[in-house]
Amino acid sequence: MSDIPSPDFSGLEGGEEQAAEDAVQEVVNWYIAQIITERRAAMPDEERVERLKAGREAALADRAQLATADPEEEARIAAVYAARLKELKES
Repeated sequence: MSDIPSPDFSGLEGGEEQAAEDAVQEVVNWYIAQIITERRAAMPDEERVERLKAGREAALADRAQLATADPEEEARIAAVYAARLKELKES
């Protein structure tokens, strides 16, 4: 989709929690950008907008879960969202 390289969260300070928060936020940002683009289309696909909103809400729920996650869960969430971001950008 874009020539922007995928972010590498491995060197960030703040440990796994910060890496997970950053990864989730990147996915949320992707959904927001797609929602805006779709809404601005000449004929917006409302079903797609709803799917994008659902994806954004799921990501926000996962980000909220980080407040009580242990380091292992934080690492899992970071990995899942880094992979999801790559997949979304390639679609």
